[in-house]
Amino acid sequence: MSKILIVDDNPAILESLALLLEIHDYQVVCAQTPFEALQIVRYQRISLVLQDMNFSADTTSGEEGVALFHELRAMNPHLPIILITAWTELETAIELVKAGAADYLAKPWDDHKLLVSIANLIALGDATNQNKILTRQQNERTLTHQQHDLVGLVYASTAMQRIVDMSLQLAKSDVSVLITGPNGSGKDRIAQIIQANSALAKQPFIKVNAGALPQDLIEAELFGAEAGAYTGSNSRRVGRFEAADGGTLFLDEIGNLPLSGQMKLLRVLQSGEFERLGSVTTQTVSVRVISATNADLRLDIAAGRFREDLFYRLNVIELQLPALNERVDDILPLVHHFLPDRELSVMAEQMLLAHPWPGNVRELENACKRAAVLNPEGMLEAEHFALNINNSNVQSTQKNSREPEKSELELAMRQYEGVIAKVARHFGLSRQALYRRLQKFEIEY
Repeated sequence: MSKILIVDDNPAILESLALLLEIHDYQVVCAQTPFEALQIVRYQRISLVLQDMNFSADTTSGEEGVALFHELRAMNPHLPIILITAWTELETAIELVKAGAADYLAKPWDDHKLLVSIANLIALGDATNQNKILTRQQNERTLTHQQHDLVGLVYASTAMQRIVDMSLQLAKSDVSVLITGPNGSGKDRIAQIIQANSALAKQPFIKVNAGALPQDLIEAELFGAEAGAYTGSNSRRVGRFEAADGGTLFLDEIGNLPLSGQMKLLRVLQSGEFERLGSVTTQTVSVRVISATNADLRLDIAAGRFREDLFYRLNVIELQLPALNERVDDILPLVHHFLPDRELSVMAEQMLLAHPWPGNVRELENACKRAAVLNPEGMLEAEHFALNINNSNVQSTQKNSREPEKSELELAMRQYEGVIAKVARHFGLSRQALYRRLQKFEIEY
């Protein structure tokens, strides 16, 4: 149901407009001052604002309405605003329409015209959102028709679309691919997409994380070992290259491979040949290698930690995966993927969008799991994700996503005569979250 905010200092006008809209199945919230209106828009999902131009006694200039309009536009440039004007303010209202106001109505207004205008504006907003959904669905259908397997990748950003497009293109070839990007950004998933859409899709896909293996076991893990080749080796060990023969080997955290292992890896890439540890028998394999790293291998080359010839053998094509905070459009789709059928408050969404996510998608997934486990029911609030609400990134990019102050809570409690449900809705909080804030500020309820 669409929620409409009516802003007017005259209680009779508020009551009249609210009754008109409610009998036409709109949800209505009212404010008598610009301050209250801004608080409501800050904390609630408002579909449309219907605002007067003056809010102080004996004021007819319309300056208060102009100021409110511009503040609302700054908070949400896409929020439809209909102005209710007196004839003396008509010229000002027309100027605001040029500045982005959706419409204006002169007092006394025509009920039919007002309802038509509201219906059209809300339908336009719904259509815009629906078009975005349909566009994404159409893209997904197109990929499906082309028999592309995205292995469950969730994204909405243009940056990730470019990565996906390039991955699908690379899948058609057998060149070596180096995937770079920060930890937790999804390098493993991109490697899976390349494999799943390649000619080797039904062949072995073997993964090995060089960063998770002890240095003295990496070579045995990759190339295998004969019994007795090292302490504790009592039987022949099949290496990952041998297991991946005819398919694809994904080498994650390739920068952790020791120099001795790098030399053997280079030989395999050049000739397909290697020997197990403790053996003089040469093995031959045909393996496509996809590698990944969160390190800057060029710096490692300069420091003598990584072979330059191996780098260029691995890096025929490089895919640079952006950090999550560089593709903000992916955050909420990922949240809804990790938390299906859960509703988030406006504050929670703003906080999730503003958080820098140093741990990328992995951190986001863990935050969602924690929120779901500790809060299995009800609307999820910002604090349920255990993020630092006062971090500098939030303060600089989301000035409006802040905790209500004591004075704001006291004002709302007076306005709604202490009705907790109404005050909670005013700030977009759950009752429990509101109770905690009232107790914190020692406000009686």
